[in-house]
Amino acid sequence: MTQPVKKACVFCGSSFGKDETYAEQASELGKQMAERNWGLVYGGGSTGLMGSVARGCATNGGYVHGIIPDALINKERVDDKELNAKLKEGIDNHDGSTPIPDSKEYGKTTLVKDMHTRKRMMGEESDFFIALPGGYGTLEELMEVTTWFQLNIHKKPIVIFNMNGFYDNFLKFINDCITSEFVSVKNGEILRVANTIEEVFQAIDTFEQPDGVFNLKWEST
Repeated sequence: MTQPVKKACVFCGSSFGKDETYAEQASELGKQMAERNWGLVYGGGSTGLMGSVARGCATNGGYVHGIIPDALINKERVDDKELNAKLKEGIDNHDGSTPIPDSKEYGKTTLVKDMHTRKRMMGEESDFFIALPGGYGTLEELMEVTTWFQLNIHKKPIVIFNMNGFYDNFLKFINDCITSEFVSVKNGEILRVANTIEEVFQAIDTFEQPDGVFNLKWEST
């Protein structure tokens, strides 16, 4: 894997969802990221949309780095017995950042001790964030990096890939928060919305910092 120009942290489901086009678009996103020499950082799964986007990127020569807690190995890494056997070696004694041998389908994998370490590493390595369809975990990850942006912990673009209108109700909720004055109009601009892969790339390429976010300092004194 060549070193990418930029890296996207992609949040998405470990399930395929009801509509088969979700997986098709996730795979195509990964493919087009590889063609742009954009790397992928994701949750390390081989199932569902997580596996689709990873395979789409890695099998087209793209950089892929999966980061997964050992507790989720059996759930999200299930289709490669040899790799699973390697992942399970030394779990009780690993130091929280065990590298796993590269895979042609899923790139490299780093085994970590917990979800907090996983999310921190994903955020630190990435230049921007993209949310695909998913469930509780995807929504939690999306909201966390959005809050981090609002609190000035990072200044990286966040894009919702609204496949087939999947996030329409969620976006209505955000608008309701703005109308009810729990979220400012300016903070509502933190999240960019894209309905196609082309719009995902455009939203990242044209990103400008919104006004009105907190100017907090987090460095230790």
